[in-house]
Amino acid sequence: MNISVIIPLKDEADSLPELCSWIKNVMDSNGFLFEVILIDDGSRDRSWDVINAIHKDDHRFHGIKFKRNYGKSAALNVAFREAIGEVVITMDADLQDSPDEIPALYHKVVDEGYDLVSGWKKKRYDNVLTKNIPSKLFNAVTRKMSGIQLNDFNCGLKAYRNEVIKHVEVYGEMHRYIPVLAKWAGYDRIGEKEVEHRARKYGTSKFGWERFVNGFLDLTTIMFLGKFGKKPMQFFGLLGTLAFLIGFVFIAYLVTSKLIDFNFAITSRPAFYIALTIMIIGTQLFLAGFIGELIARNSNDRNTYNIDEKF
Repeated sequence: MNISVIIPLKDEADSLPELCSWIKNVMDSNGFLFEVILIDDGSRDRSWDVINAIHKDDHRFHGIKFKRNYGKSAALNVAFREAIGEVVITMDADLQDSPDEIPALYHKVVDEGYDLVSGWKKKRYDNVLTKNIPSKLFNAVTRKMSGIQLNDFNCGLKAYRNEVIKHVEVYGEMHRYIPVLAKWAGYDRIGEKEVEHRARKYGTSKFGWERFVNGFLDLTTIMFLGKFGKKPMQFFGLLGTLAFLIGFVFIAYLVTSKLIDFNFAITSRPAFYIALTIMIIGTQLFLAGFIGELIARNSNDRNTYNIDEKF
């Protein structure tokens, strides 16, 4: 199979027939063998009924229905397990992503050797305050922290080599950071393609400032886990050791002052309690790193690595 198209959705009953018909026309006209996986993330409209009707008409369209709303990351994670196409393409269900972009994305992965190609909606039709400005801030921070030079991390239209999506796990709001997760997994051939962004035809946007706040917190988690996930002692142990040494130097200074002047009252000095607190915090951080190492070494994936080649 050439392509698996993954479409997470919530309350998109109006747009689904047009979107699926459009995808079918593009795929058939290009001679692709394909499947489409539609994930109903707790819709309250007729989305699931529409998906059933589409599937009955064409069995290349499959559906997954969540009992409640789990979020886009959960929908993608479940669909990633099911996808069997050589190239996996994700897109939104609101008709703002154009299926006409699929062939070019497919060929960038297959012919140009990219592991991942992210769409770039250079010209947008979203609300400036609730989506455009937050998106620009989000992308700037993510570029700076991850070192991946993409203009639009949050674009739903992306293409992946199949093995890439089998080696990443997305949850929370981490669907925004799949390029970062892919890079940490060793898939660093990441490209970008300018794509068309269409004005929303049905419904209203489900995104706002709060999604980006959660996204920034998830970015911090990803960066930390990517660097220290399997070696927590290098982070907590280093901080703990530094804190303990700083506190120890203060205590040593106070003790030396006491030896020089027996009238020097150590316990009446605020510096004594500050130094003692710093030493306690340092010890706790060191122990946190030690416990983290024990957990990491006994986890099921402690020796799970993505091997590129083997003879």
